[in-house]
Amino acid sequence: MRTPLPPARILVVDDDPTVAEVVTGYLHRAGHTVDHAADGPTALERAALQRPDLVVLDLMLPGIDGLEVCRRLRADRPVPVIMLTARGDEDDRIAGLELGADDYVTKPFSPRELVLRVESVLRRSRTAPAVAEHEPVVLSGAGIRLDPQTRRAAKDGETLVLTLREFDLLAHFLTRPGRPHSREELMREVWGWDFGDLSTVTVHVRRLRAKIEDDPAAPRLIRTVWGIGYRFDVSAEESGR
Repeated sequence: MRTPLPPARILVVDDDPTVAEVVTGYLHRAGHTVDHAADGPTALERAALQRPDLVVLDLMLPGIDGLEVCRRLRADRPVPVIMLTARGDEDDRIAGLELGADDYVTKPFSPRELVLRVESVLRRSRTAPAVAEHEPVVLSGAGIRLDPQTRRAAKDGETLVLTLREFDLLAHFLTRPGRPHSREELMREVWGWDFGDLSTVTVHVRRLRAKIEDDPAAPRLIRTVWGIGYRFDVSAEESGR
């Protein structure tokens, strides 16, 4: 049985009063402190003042749309973001993931599912990625150093600015070099879900490649294994194992 999460401060950003009321109510009942903003400018003001632990963000907002709000939030600090999107808005959903959102839920949605996703993201943001007992405290390979305890990452001595999911995905690869991983496995092990849109994994792999590969168009570290998924290629000498 999982240990209950400590209460979190959550900002819900949605201009639909019914949706906002339902989401806020369910999160309150889950023990969290919840604030609400009905438009983009107000959301950015509240986020700057109250420093929420997580933001539930609708993409269709008056004033400043959700994608721009997400971009500004991520530029300020790595606050976890869960997007609310319409079922058919795949382009916006992918754009949000590209900007660093950690997860998304499509409307109409189950409020209970949203609470579970919120708690999954919070749990991962508050704990270091799982590392086996035989693994070093600091993960390394191909010039990359990753400290799961402080959640700091660098390549060739230069700091890597990674989102929550990018960090966990890289940690997963570094602890299992040379082994192919299916997108289903990555969704289960990194996102903590046995179901979901696998394009989420594809987008995060693409973002991670852009940050750690010398040439993201011809990746040497995160290689595509056709028909399976991805493999992180690091030689035994490079990985220090």
